[in-house]
Amino acid sequence: MLSENQKLESKTEQLSIINQFSSSLLHLTKLDELFEYVTTQVVNRLGFVDCVIYLADPYQEYLEVAASMGVCHANGDYRVEQTKIKIGSGITGQVATTRAPFISGNVASHPMYIADLRPAMSELCVPLEYDGHLIGVIDCEHPEADYFTSAHLQILSTVAHLLSAKIHQLRTLENLQTTITQLHQAQNLEKSLLKIANITYRFENLEAFYDDLYKIIASQLCAENFFIGLYDTQQDILEIDYLIEGGEKCNAHQKVSKDQIKHTASYYILKNQRPLLCDNDQFRAHITRGDFKMVGRSPRSWLGVPFLVNDQYQGVIVLQSYNNDQAFVSHDLSILTYISRQVSMAIDRQLSRQALEHRALHDDLTGLANRYLLLERIKHAILRLARVESSNLHCLIYLDLDRFKSINDSLGHDVGDHFLIAIVEMINGCIRKTDTFARLGGDEFAIFMENVQDRQQVTLLLNRITTAITKPLHIDGHVLQASGSIGVAFTDNESDSAINLLQQADAAMYEAKSLGRGQVCYFNNAMRKRLKQQADIENDLQHGIKNNEFSLYYQPIFSLTTGTIVSFEALVRWFHPKNGLVSPDAFIPIAEQTGQIIELDLHLLELAAKQLKRWKAQKQPKIRITVNVSSRHFASLEFVDTIQQLYHRYELTPGSLCLEITESGLIANLALATKIIQGLESLGVKLYLDDFGTGYSALGYLHQLPIHVLKIDKSFIDQLTERENPLVDAILKLAQSLNLTVVAEGIELETQWQLLKQKGCQFGQGYIVSKPLAADQAMAFLLSRN
Repeated sequence: MLSENQKLESKTEQLSIINQFSSSLLHLTKLDELFEYVTTQVVNRLGFVDCVIYLADPYQEYLEVAASMGVCHANGDYRVEQTKIKIGSGITGQVATTRAPFISGNVASHPMYIADLRPAMSELCVPLEYDGHLIGVIDCEHPEADYFTSAHLQILSTVAHLLSAKIHQLRTLENLQTTITQLHQAQNLEKSLLKIANITYRFENLEAFYDDLYKIIASQLCAENFFIGLYDTQQDILEIDYLIEGGEKCNAHQKVSKDQIKHTASYYILKNQRPLLCDNDQFRAHITRGDFKMVGRSPRSWLGVPFLVNDQYQGVIVLQSYNNDQAFVSHDLSILTYISRQVSMAIDRQLSRQALEHRALHDDLTGLANRYLLLERIKHAILRLARVESSNLHCLIYLDLDRFKSINDSLGHDVGDHFLIAIVEMINGCIRKTDTFARLGGDEFAIFMENVQDRQQVTLLLNRITTAITKPLHIDGHVLQASGSIGVAFTDNESDSAINLLQQADAAMYEAKSLGRGQVCYFNNAMRKRLKQQADIENDLQHGIKNNEFSLYYQPIFSLTTGTIVSFEALVRWFHPKNGLVSPDAFIPIAEQTGQIIELDLHLLELAAKQLKRWKAQKQPKIRITVNVSSRHFASLEFVDTIQQLYHRYELTPGSLCLEITESGLIANLALATKIIQGLESLGVKLYLDDFGTGYSALGYLHQLPIHVLKIDKSFIDQLTERENPLVDAILKLAQSLNLTVVAEGIELETQWQLLKQKGCQFGQGYIVSKPLAADQAMAFLLSRN
C-alpha cells in the first residue's frame, strides 16, 4: 500500500499533468497539433508505451486513427495495425458503443481483444464524448500485466474530457469558418450571377458581352479553356462565337460543318440536348462506348451545357480542364446551366435585333436592299472616291419593269409577287457579289456597281440582264415574259451626292420608258438641265406658298340642257416672280413627287373657302366650287378634320366646297378612302372622280366607291365630233346604272354638246362656254349667263 505521502505525491503529479495539459490546450488551434500534443504527453508524462486517438466517422459506423504515439520495440518502428475499427468490434469499438471506460491487466483472454502488431497484456481505453455525442476514443496498451492503475484511469478520463471539449470547440470554429467561407463564396457567386443578368439586358455588342461574361465566369470557375458555339440546324453548321484556349482569347467565328464536328463531345450534347460532366476516366468511357471520339488531348475534367435559342439555332457552352488539381463538380454544372440561359437570351436578343435591322434595311418580299440602304452604300462609296487615287467609276442602274401593272390587275397580286421574285433571282445571277441590288418600290429596282473599270463593263452587264429577264417565265400556271426600261448614271466625283445619282438614273429610266419597251438610256446633259429645272421648281414651290404666289381661276360647269352655270372647278395658277406664269403641268408632278402637294392642296382649299366666304358676304348667288386634291390626302382620316375645320372657320354653306380626285388615288386604299368620303357626308361634300377611264381601270371598284360625280376626260370628248364614241356611251350607261351624275370635260364644239346632250349627259365643262376666269370675272360671267 502507498503511504499517505506517496498518495499525496501521486495526486500532486496528476494535478500537475492535468494543469499543464489544460493550460497547453488553450494555445492549440488546429486539430492535428492537438492530437499530436495529447498522444505525446500521454506517452511521455504518464510513462505509457503507446497512445492512439480514434475518431468516429460522421455516420457513427467506424473509428479511424487520427493520431498515434508509441515507443519503438525490438521488431522495428512503432505503428498501428488497426487503423479503422468498426464501432462495436473489439475492446475499442465496445467502448465507443457503451461510452464506458475500459481497464484490464490481462486482455489476452478477453473475448473482444484484437491483437495489434505488438500484443498487449494491459489495456486502458476511455471514450471521447461531448454533450452526449460520441467523438471517438483514446486507447492505450502495455505489454506488462496489471500495468494500468485507477490513477491512470482517472487522469486519462480527465484528459479525454478536456480533449473532447477542445475537439468540439475547434470543430465548431472550423465549421463556423467554413460557413463564413461558403457564405462569402455564395455572396460572390450571387454578385457574379447578378452581373451576368445585368450585362445580358444591357449589352449592345455581342462580342463585348462575351468579354464581360468571360471575366465573370473566370472568377467563379476554372475557365482557361472555354468556348461558346452556335449551331445552325438548317445549314448544319457550328459557328464558334467565342473561344478561350490556355487563358488566351482566340479568333472566333470559325464555321465548322456537321461532318467536322459530328464525332465531338460538343456535338454529342447538342444532339442529346443534355449537359455532360465527366472526369478523365468517364470521358474515356464515353469514347469507348462510341458516343464521341478523342479530339486533341484528353481533358482532366470536361463540362458542357447545351441551350436553345430559337427554332433555327442551338447553342453549347463548354469548359475543359487539363489541370489535375482542378476538376468540375455538380455545383459548377448548376452555375454553367444558369450562364447558358443568359447566353441564350443574349443571342436571341441579338438575332432579333439583327432581324429588325435587316427588315428596316431590306424589302420584305424579295429580301433586297431598300432605298435607304442603297443610298447609304452609294454615299459611303462616293466618300471613298476622295481617299483613293484611281480612275474607277461608280454606276447606278435604275430598272422599271414594263407593264407589270397589267400582270397584277389581270392575274392578281400573288402572281405578281411570284413574278417579281423570279425576276430578282434571274438578275441576281447576272450581277457581281459586290454589287448592291435594291428594290425601290413596286416594280422599280436599282443596281449599284462600285469601282467600275470602264463603261463597257456596264454594257456587258446590261446585255446579260436584258437577255435574262426576257426569257419566258412559268409562274403559277402562266407563261409570262418581262422587259424593262433601264436608266444608267455614273459618278467619279466625291462632291456628288447619293440622292442626285439616284435622281439622274431615275430621269434616264423615264427617258427610256418614253422611247418604248425594253429601252436603255444613259443620263446626259439634256436630262441634267431638266433635273436642274425640276430642282429649281421644288425649291421655289415652298417659297411660292409662303408668298401667296398661287391663285385660283374658276372654270364654269354648266347644264347641257339649259346652259346655266351650276358650279366652278378651281384651277391653280402660279405667277412666279421671275419666270412669270408657270403651267400646272410643270409643277404639279414635282409637288406630288416631293410631297409638297399636301401643303399646296391645303393652301388652295383655303383660298377656295375664303372666296366662297367673300362671295357670301357680297350677297352673290350660292355656288359650288370643286378643288382638285392629291390622293395622298386619302391616306389619313385627319383629312376629314381638315375639311371640317375649313367649313367651320369660313362658315361655308353645306356642300359648297367639294373635292375632285383621280380614280387611282381612291383605288390605292379603297377601305380608307371610303371611310374618309363617308366622314365628309355630314358637310354635304360631293366627290368628283376626275379623268375617269384614263388611268386605272376602276370598273371593278366603282360600285364600292361612295362617289357622286364622274368626269369624262377631254381625250374622249375630242374624238366625239361627227362620229360616235363607244367609250363615252359605255361610261354614260355605267353612270346611269350607278345613279351617278356625269360632267363631260373639254367641250369645244357645238356638235359635241348636242351629242352628249342626246346621250343623256347632264353637265359639261369647256371653252365653248368659258375658259378659267379670275374670281371677279367668274362671278360676273355667272350673273350674266344665268
